Amino acid sequence: MLSTAQDEFWDDLLAYLEEGRVVPIVGPELATVGRASGPATVQRVIAERLAERLRLDPSALPPEFGLNDVVCASLAAGGRREELYSKVRAIAKDLALAVPEALRRLARIPAFDLFVSTTFDSLLVDALNQERFGGEQRALHLAYSPNKAQDLPAPRGRLPAPVVYSLFGKVSVAPDYVISDEDTLEFMCALQSEARRPHLLFDELQNNHLLIVGCPFPDWLARFFIRLSKSRQLSVQRGESEIVVDRRADADRNLVLFLKSFSYATKITAVDAADFVAELERRWFDRYPGYAAPARAPTASAPAGPDEAPGPAAMTDMAPGAIFVSYAKEDSGAVHHLFACLEDLGIDVWFDRDRLEAGDLYDQKIKRNIRNCSLFMPVISRSTERRLEGYFRREWRLAEERSMGIADQVPFILPVVIDDTPEYSGAVPESFQKAQWTRLPEGRTTAEFEARVVQLVRDARKRERGLA
Repeated sequence: MLSTAQDEFWDDLLAYLEEGRVVPIVGPELATVGRASGPATVQRVIAERLAERLRLDPSALPPEFGLNDVVCASLAAGGRREELYSKVRAIAKDLALAVPEALRRLARIPAFDLFVSTTFDSLLVDALNQERFGGEQRALHLAYSPNKAQDLPAPRGRLPAPVVYSLFGKVSVAPDYVISDEDTLEFMCALQSEARRPHLLFDELQNNHLLIVGCPFPDWLARFFIRLSKSRQLSVQRGESEIVVDRRADADRNLVLFLKSFSYATKITAVDAADFVAELERRWFDRYPGYAAPARAPTASAPAGPDEAPGPAAMTDMAPGAIFVSYAKEDSGAVHHLFACLEDLGIDVWFDRDRLEAGDLYDQKIKRNIRNCSLFMPVISRSTERRLEGYFRREWRLAEERSMGIADQVPFILPVVIDDTPEYSGAVPESFQKAQWTRLPEGRTTAEFEARVVQLVRDARKRERGLA
């Protein structure tokens, strides 16, 4: 077993942190709140409230019951599984908990910029916003579900803000997050799928050291999670390690034996997760008292609405491989909705927020961005039909020119119709008429459209890396 008193261990971990090569996997043991009967995890509190709301007999539940136990008891009593998610969301919303100190300590360590959460709450996001941004909502909260494979907006080195990725979903009225063992199993199965895996996220998990802290995974899930994260056989020698911090970790002798025998890079420290984070924070700032987080690029903004003033970042640089959205200024409201939906998928999107229509520098940037985008998305409407002149038409011509050099089987033009404009009208370039049009009234996306865009962006990234 690894002793946390060993300076060599701390020296290695702090060096990895300084290099920016550690991704913390944060579990429920760090989200602990005080109460009259003693401290408890937020997940335990929610489980207790849910049991009360369902009027379950506490004596029929295990002494240390969790959400899965409550779900199973509810189903055994004839309850409906799909109704439980909205109840859990209502309970989580009503709790209005203060951010636990352990999460604040973790958020204060500036070397962490990507966090993976195994809980469905937003407490870690709140900790980042409070500790780093004075309460401003600047940290990104992304989430996975088998039906919506949201990925990182960019590789870790180019993230516009700290990211919390909720691997098991975030709380909602829909069954898109984990409250039972069956949910966990379905999420893990979906994450194995090449089509439904967040590839940029798993690239980071594979190529960085993992600090798995406060995650009381059962034996099967711990093995599965580490194997899935590393994308290779665990007994194969690798340069990245996993540090499992859980006060009960060494009690599971089967897991300990498996990791010691086959996963040589995995280290286990059986200490309290909150105590570990407190010691990590102390040692970090003792060693690097003047260390500051690197300056970040401004986060992309949605287009200004019809009654909003133009923002200052209208011509921000486009992230490599982003989607270029081209639209008429009259359609900015619908494009606002479209942007928000695509952003929720973790997809980089670029557009001229304020429809500037003059200047050589502007022209050069537009040409460069159309040349480097992964998909070109023209927004077609009654407005574009009426306007026979406009800068968007120059963008459309530039995109058509680029499409001539792209193989027919590779999608590049992705027209979106936001109103009742007839499909395949005569007021668009010929290449647009050959592409598959999608009708999204007022820019509101559908699950089918979102899945298609995610797959197209993923395919473009594979081609860029020479994998397709």
